[in-house]
Amino acid sequence: MLISRRKLLRTGAASILAPSIARSALADQVSRGPKTLRAVMQSDLRSFDPVWTTAYITGCHAALIYDTLFGIDEQMRPQPQMVGRTSISEDRLTYTFELREGLTFSDGAPVTSTDCIASMRRWATRDTAGQLLFKYVSDTPRKDDRTFQIVLRERYGLVLETLGKTSNSLWIMRAKEAETDPNQQITEFVGSGPFVFNLGATKVGSSYVYDKSERYRARDGVPSGTTGGKVARLDRVVWENLSDEQTAVAALQAGEVDFYETPPIELLPQLESDRNVHVEVLNKTGNLGFVRLNWLHPPFNNQKAREAMLYLVNQIDIMKATFGDPKYYRSCASIMGCGTNMESAENTDWFKHGQDLKKAAELFKEAGYDGRPVVILQATTLAMPNMAAQLIAQWLRQAGVNAELAPSDWGGVVARRAVMSPPDQGGWNIFITWNPTSTFASPILFPGHLANGKKGFFGWPDNEAHEAFRMAWTKAETLEDRQGIARQMQRNAWNFIPHVLAGQWVAPVAWRSNVRGFIPIPDLIAFWNVDKV
Repeated sequence: MLISRRKLLRTGAASILAPSIARSALADQVSRGPKTLRAVMQSDLRSFDPVWTTAYITGCHAALIYDTLFGIDEQMRPQPQMVGRTSISEDRLTYTFELREGLTFSDGAPVTSTDCIASMRRWATRDTAGQLLFKYVSDTPRKDDRTFQIVLRERYGLVLETLGKTSNSLWIMRAKEAETDPNQQITEFVGSGPFVFNLGATKVGSSYVYDKSERYRARDGVPSGTTGGKVARLDRVVWENLSDEQTAVAALQAGEVDFYETPPIELLPQLESDRNVHVEVLNKTGNLGFVRLNWLHPPFNNQKAREAMLYLVNQIDIMKATFGDPKYYRSCASIMGCGTNMESAENTDWFKHGQDLKKAAELFKEAGYDGRPVVILQATTLAMPNMAAQLIAQWLRQAGVNAELAPSDWGGVVARRAVMSPPDQGGWNIFITWNPTSTFASPILFPGHLANGKKGFFGWPDNEAHEAFRMAWTKAETLEDRQGIARQMQRNAWNFIPHVLAGQWVAPVAWRSNVRGFIPIPDLIAFWNVDKV
């Protein structure tokens, strides 16, 4: 019997905890003000350093207190943010950036070229896209207090896109912090953004407090994505760490919190029926699940076995079992994600064919499958990977494959997926995870696009043509050129098959109806422009 998180939660949904419980949980928190917004985020904030960790929650923290040189607008185009003027040399090897006038840190010190260069260099030592950019950088000279350059050895097509990207962004901090060893966490948090991190009022593990920065100078213009005017309309933002979903829902409905990032799908009808609560999808392209196959050991070291998985996995069945309501999910055949500017229909006859367990069985036979166990890592604490693992095991058995589930929490999956040994020696054959769909559109942001063998992402696919396409994509200087290369990548990828897609979904957020101004941004929740009426 398939046991889903949805079924477990449904049993308790009718008896939502009383508002008094939520009120009690918040009793010791910072006093409420008319312009204080209380938010329940997806997880606790464990690290405050957005260079040291790539954790999503730390990125949202950084978006409150830091700003960026460039941002990405709603059309996914890079736009200047802290930069006021950009010039590019005729040979496209020298980029000159001049900061806007009047930029200051929250301690009142001016933002200078020195701070920007130090922030950029620290970030580039750890960020994958930053590392790739800096392979082409010969120097980053400071010209004056507000002007600096990036000088390239050879032309690179993604300079501005990399500086402005939303996932693991380049946040500008003081040189004092930016000169910290990137393998050590910073200990001071003086930002360049619209809010100030109030460490004195923060209770680590319980609540995190951000106050409006009176020194921040917003850019002119309408906010769009991470660009435009980042105006702090709230006096204070407080993140409440409420791990129990039902308590968080009760707190939202009682008005004890104003925003809930991850309301469970099962309880959305209850929130949607509450006239005091607004439910909306902010990340329009959502998330894309994928089934990673281990290339190092049988059967998936054989291309025919990997091809069998294309005909075995039914995305809609996985999505339906996990999320229930079809308005929140869809199937997707594009290796660059659906709804992105790189989406393609190249080489997707397998997708149009649909699930075919008989054909999958024939392909496993062609691959020489010998009956040995195929080990599937089952993350029992995460709904989609848990359901996908159970269904894939069932489908494999129907196709004549000896499927074996290896259940553990997500931490156990993370540890075991790094093991390169054979499955009977602690390794694995299949694991399931997901990434924001927006990252799939970039061969340098999504780690699953790597096809450089043991140097790459877990599963370790190896395909020279794919790697060549990835590098060509980074050097292309127009959107049209990159789209053409993306089509070639997909045509090749669905032949060698680095992984199989598991379905695409969106996750609504919820907030009180007297709150306005949340901006749709992939990979971030932004609190600038938000107001309480």
